[in-house]
Amino acid sequence: MEETIHQLNPYAKVIRAQRCDVPLSDVLDRGAFDLDRMVELDPQFLEAGKDHDHVCGPDCDHDHGHDHHHDHGHDHAHDHGHHHHHDTDITSISLRGGDVVPERFIRWIGEVTQTEGPNILRLKGIMAFKDEPQRYVLQGVHMIVEGDLQRDWRDGEPRESRLVFIGRHLDKAALEKSFAECLV
Repeated sequence: MEETIHQLNPYAKVIRAQRCDVPLSDVLDRGAFDLDRMVELDPQFLEAGKDHDHVCGPDCDHDHGHDHHHDHGHDHAHDHGHHHHHDTDITSISLRGGDVVPERFIRWIGEVTQTEGPNILRLKGIMAFKDEPQRYVLQGVHMIVEGDLQRDWRDGEPRESRLVFIGRHLDKAALEKSFAECLV
């Protein structure tokens, strides 16, 4: 399980506990997620990559240029002698566009997370709301999404909406089509 956590977020702090016996201060209101810091640490944080829609660990060496899904319920033997276990088929989907209509986007993201929530392991994004001088930054897990206006768009910074879903069995074409309906 810890390997899967580190595949999804290599910066996550893992706290071991028995029967949830963890001080709340260790998990709540830590301010641990800072999008600007994540983008500085990993410039590709909001990118799914042109040919890389599959999220694997650093030792994964199978072909990522495929368009089909394959079963990951087995161990892969790698040339370097390591065994890499996939217990899920996790994909990432990156959506891009210009300005979005805030009301449409908020309604859409609510509908997507309610219908696809069990399959959404993580979502993150920066949105350019029409007529809004500040970036709207959001993140979510399953059906829980939080977002807020943050800093102003910087001079020369493209007003581009970028949203990434990481999950299982997500319909890329349907998400792209429905997201496009939120654009100005």
